[in-house]
Amino acid sequence: MVQVRTGAYDCDVLVVGGGIVGLSTAYAITRAAPGTRVTVLEKEPGPARHQTGRNSGVIHSGIYYRPGSLKARYAVRGAAEMVKFCAEYGIPHAVTGKLIVATERSELPRLHALVQRGRENGIAVRELGAAQIAEYEPEVRGLAAIHVGTTGVCDYGAVARQLARASGADIRYGARVVRIDRRPERGVAVLTSSGQVVRARVLVNCAGLYCDEVARLAGDEPDVRIVPFRGEYWELARPELVRGLVYPVPDPAFPFLGVHLTRGIDGEVHIGPNAVPALAREGYGWGVVRPRELAGTLAWPGTWALARHHWLYGAGELRRSASKGAFLKAVRRLVPAVGETDLVRAPAGVRAQAVARDGSLVDDFLLREAPRTIHVLNAPSPAATACLPIGREVAARALAMLGGT
Repeated sequence: MVQVRTGAYDCDVLVVGGGIVGLSTAYAITRAAPGTRVTVLEKEPGPARHQTGRNSGVIHSGIYYRPGSLKARYAVRGAAEMVKFCAEYGIPHAVTGKLIVATERSELPRLHALVQRGRENGIAVRELGAAQIAEYEPEVRGLAAIHVGTTGVCDYGAVARQLARASGADIRYGARVVRIDRRPERGVAVLTSSGQVVRARVLVNCAGLYCDEVARLAGDEPDVRIVPFRGEYWELARPELVRGLVYPVPDPAFPFLGVHLTRGIDGEVHIGPNAVPALAREGYGWGVVRPRELAGTLAWPGTWALARHHWLYGAGELRRSASKGAFLKAVRRLVPAVGETDLVRAPAGVRAQAVARDGSLVDDFLLREAPRTIHVLNAPSPAATACLPIGREVAARALAMLGGT
């Protein structure tokens, strides 16, 4: 058992997780309270190796999210701040705008609801008829669409690296947390896989795919579990078919946005992701299976409740995973010119989705506080877009804890 010794702190705030949320938290702490000692522990040899570094690079506008939610407020604010941050530090980015396209009449009411939601969230949108779609995307076909001008793309890996540099934090890579000893009257001591012991006054858990496990190591029951969903991507061999970003109308019951086309900052067009259950928290392919992690997922009652409620949706996702033809059919609803030879496999990502005991998908960012500890328990997309405001919120809570110790 590692133990906290009063007066022997190695840092004021210890952040677990070197993804974009953990690094933005460290950045926000040192900017708000210069001189605060911050240490970041990251189990990988570098930053942003999982959700941050494997997404499509979209700077989301915030149009999809429930008005008043953290996702809505932080995405709208974060998108503007992300563009400014990238410009300030010379990070590749572009504000391209995007189309959300209805291809069936049944989608039109949902498309109109998105227009209203966007306006409630303070986002300017333009409604388009079928003939106007070609003004933005000549190869896209649909019954109607909306254009969202504030959507963009950037290199989130480069953003994370810049946050790490600018934070001034002591960032330790290859430091997987294996044990936590928390003493509310003293502080927190963490043992890493390399044998390091780090003692802090406050712990911030930004462990992403493992945030629920870190919470339990600290002695807290998060009441949610991370159920990993793999997002599989293809690359478009003829990127000239798409000018910017093209999305279908999403299913309001799911936080996943459906198969969409994204021209990244490198000029390549990625298509996806679909969302299938992963057999490991870092299960980037069907061949990656970690029995202990899979058993933990299957032991959570919410996993089975989710499967019972949404098996039909899940079956469609699995079909697109197993069949290139099925995936192509989904793409061609938006861009009919795409052929089978235009799809080239691209690296997959994994979404750390918090699932409640009743099987409901946690649809907002989830922050929980415990003695000397702050847990970020749900921060999938649009967390990269929203990382700067999320970081400030977590930093404010951490600094308030420091003031009370």
